[in-house]
Amino acid sequence: MQTYLSELLTEEEVEQKAALPVKERQYQPLEKLLSSATFPKVFASKDSDKLSSVQDATVSQSDISHAGNQTIPEKAAAKIALRQPVINPVDVNEKLITTRKSTDAAVDTQQHSYRQGDFQVMFFEVAGLMIAVPLIELGGIHNTDKITPLMGKPDWFKGVMLHRTAKVNVVDTALWVMPEKCDEALISALNYQYIIMLNDSSWGLSAEKLVDTVTLKQEDVKWLDTRSKRPWLAGLVKNRMCVLLDVESLIKLLEKGVNITQE
Repeated sequence: MQTYLSELLTEEEVEQKAALPVKERQYQPLEKLLSSATFPKVFASKDSDKLSSVQDATVSQSDISHAGNQTIPEKAAAKIALRQPVINPVDVNEKLITTRKSTDAAVDTQQHSYRQGDFQVMFFEVAGLMIAVPLIELGGIHNTDKITPLMGKPDWFKGVMLHRTAKVNVVDTALWVMPEKCDEALISALNYQYIIMLNDSSWGLSAEKLVDTVTLKQEDVKWLDTRSKRPWLAGLVKNRMCVLLDVESLIKLLEKGVNITQE
């Protein structure tokens, strides 16, 4: 699997700088695995009234006319009338559009906040390949239950699993990540135990083992900022030699019904 990982990253050479050591841990029960993890909380900011200051500053035509009749000559009043503020509805709408864009940018920053400072990841294994997922993009972990196959779906789509009242789209991770490596012997040896939910979507990755959770520093990861060929790959965890998933991009590929080769 190390060779396969190297093939995924052929266009970029892995840096040889020593990363901070990450202590290997023994496998732990599922209920203890995430006990030390800290999940960030997202608080929605309250919207403020964008037009209050404009409304307070509005000068009515009647006020100007009244002032002109009392103390201001007609010519001066005419000049003041020409200078009175005018509220253009189009300008107001443009401000609202700008506000929505700013809000979207803030949400995007929150989704990828693991690109700044220390962040936590969870490691799991599939067919001997270790994979890491940022905890901020981990939607949950379920034990594998009865999965119902669906006709007309790709080979990597195992089927639908019911969890309480929700339907989970279960992905055969090995077939999705390395379809060319999945011969009959490997497929028959797979023993999926868990479903790793991707953010708040209905997609879940099959996993054989849950390894551990670790806090990483930015320098522990070789980030792949140019990922046109592999948008699902956020980077490489150096001292574990494993892939770090870009969950949002992975969800988009799954929604399109394509695998790692985007086919």
